[in-house]
Amino acid sequence: MLEQTAPVSAPLDQRSFRDILGRFATGVVLVTANAAHGPVGMAVNSFTSVSLEPPLVALCAGRSSTTWPGVRAAGRFAVSILGEGHAELCRLFSERGAERFSGREWAYTPAGHPVPAGALGWLDCEISVIHPAGDHELVVASATEGAMSGAAAPLVFHAGRFRGLAA
Repeated sequence: MLEQTAPVSAPLDQRSFRDILGRFATGVVLVTANAAHGPVGMAVNSFTSVSLEPPLVALCAGRSSTTWPGVRAAGRFAVSILGEGHAELCRLFSERGAERFSGREWAYTPAGHPVPAGALGWLDCEISVIHPAGDHELVVASATEGAMSGAAAPLVFHAGRFRGLAA
């Protein structure tokens, strides 16, 4: 017979909410765009597929992001799926004010968006709709082109750390 116990609970403040969600492992992507003033990009772990027909994806961008306004204004972006060897690059793309694009090897999608060397795959996307969502914006985008380009293990974010995926 199964025994029922009440879970231990605590008030849901911002820190505990973040800690609880940190237990959920996510993949990590770079979102890059060829903006009016040059390339812009940010690391995103709130990314998901939405629909196969039509091909749609979604991501959440922080309203306080200094990068998101450039991506939003471009109306188009690339999503690069990162491998476990991209942890340092991902950290760099998470820092405010960091020089993100120089001194690295980049390929470019047909729409002209940068994709880091060794990305596991990429999608060119066009923004379809943006919904306000608290301190973020929920972005739904149409995937217009894409390719798989690597076979390494994916980069995973869990409990505040980047990890590889154990076989």
